[in-house]
Amino acid sequence: AASNATNAPPVADQPAEDIPPATMPSAASLPSPASTQTPMPAADGADAQASFAGYGDVKFGIAAAEMEKAWGGELKTLGKDANPSCYFMTPKWTKTPAEFAFMIGDGKFARYGTDSAKYVAPGGGKVGMSEQELQALYHDALQSAPHKYVEGGHTLSMSASGVAPAKLVFETDAAGKATAWRVGLSPQVDYVEGCS
Repeated sequence: AASNATNAPPVADQPAEDIPPATMPSAASLPSPASTQTPMPAADGADAQASFAGYGDVKFGIAAAEMEKAWGGELKTLGKDANPSCYFMTPKWTKTPAEFAFMIGDGKFARYGTDSAKYVAPGGGKVGMSEQELQALYHDALQSAPHKYVEGGHTLSMSASGVAPAKLVFETDAAGKATAWRVGLSPQVDYVEGCS
């Protein structure tokens, strides 16, 4: 009977080969909290390439001459003749520079920003959100200061951990709604009037 047991065919619901037991994923492989994840595109098709390292393949610190290659398309240059040390580059399709623009400082990509609700900031913030919505989204990490020019408006900002000196800045109006946001390196990210 013992020899019969060793020659018995395998039980039908068992695999023929050895399979490792199921294991719990390590903490490192689990998704991070929503506040640190790359924002997902909104249902309206909003773009979500923004990060504290740059925008999509366009990373902070690359030379202005490399911007079009990194962007993957033609960029218009604005204001370089007036100020070669600080100017903007925008995609061909923008109607106004404020819709979406890259800032060049000292020949390198230093900042990007928008006044359009189409784009999603790192962490999920958008133009049109209230200050309360933004603070909730960023777990009260946004530092508030009076806006330099907008009566009753504010700038809400936070620095990226581990990516210093990258910073996210929202501008709000007197009603407390975000009217624009930008991400960039210091000092350019703090310029309120474009290049100043």
